[in-house]
Amino acid sequence: MADNRFTGTRSYIATEDLTMAVNAAVTLERPILIKGEPGTGKTQLAFEIAQSLRKPLYEWHIKSTTKAQQGLYEYDAVARLRDSQLGDEKVHDISNYIMRGTVWEAFDSDVQPVLLIDEIDKADIEFPNDLLRELDRMEFYVYETKQLISARHRPIIVITSNNEKELPDAFLRRCFFHYIKFPDQKTMAQIVDVHFPKLKKQLLTEALNAFYKIRDVRGLKKKPSTSELLDWIKLLLAEDIPPEALRRENMRSAIPPLYGALLKNEQDVHLFEQLVFLDRRNSPQ
Repeated sequence: MADNRFTGTRSYIATEDLTMAVNAAVTLERPILIKGEPGTGKTQLAFEIAQSLRKPLYEWHIKSTTKAQQGLYEYDAVARLRDSQLGDEKVHDISNYIMRGTVWEAFDSDVQPVLLIDEIDKADIEFPNDLLRELDRMEFYVYETKQLISARHRPIIVITSNNEKELPDAFLRRCFFHYIKFPDQKTMAQIVDVHFPKLKKQLLTEALNAFYKIRDVRGLKKKPSTSELLDWIKLLLAEDIPPEALRRENMRSAIPPLYGALLKNEQDVHLFEQLVFLDRRNSPQ
């Protein structure tokens, strides 16, 4: 498995426990189930694994209406009926109406691929169980054409979840689980450095202090994420906001500049304004 060791990439700061989890899943040949706050890089991880290991990536982004069967294949009976009414010769070959899904495409890859099943918890509660056999045995049957489709190479499967609903125990038993913790300030500084390598240290320090101060506010409906911090820093640079404007003493007397990149609903803005008002009132003049 030496050529299948994930170590992160230049553009993705992977912690030691995350790299260990990915490599454990690869070794065990089990899907890795990734959970964590929105914006912690769950989906991006699959892209980075594919890039790091130089493997093709197949993406299946799940919606509330997605059915497990769609990942395998779909039979377009309506199109076949229409073509038969038009006298089209291709109706005699039913395979013309079989549409391959993302799982089938990954199974048919000439080399071992990475398969991303993104936000699995968005689908119906039975969705994970409906995929159990196929992901276990790495094969499925196409009843219309009487074909058994087997994976040429077992994919590295990355499954993400935002914890919108509980996943079935039988499904969880077949996965290697990892929770991506929200980055601490040191790790976050490394992440920011990847995206803004020329950022002045003073601005970085003040921006991170302000960012984590906001995240620490109790009662926030939505804490700002990594991606929102990066957007905020990009705006701070574009507007040439000085580091002094972000200092703790200034944050007590005013809401952060360009706060719309960090706070995403009116309740959180109102809560922060209340805290600023109380700080101002209680501070010695």
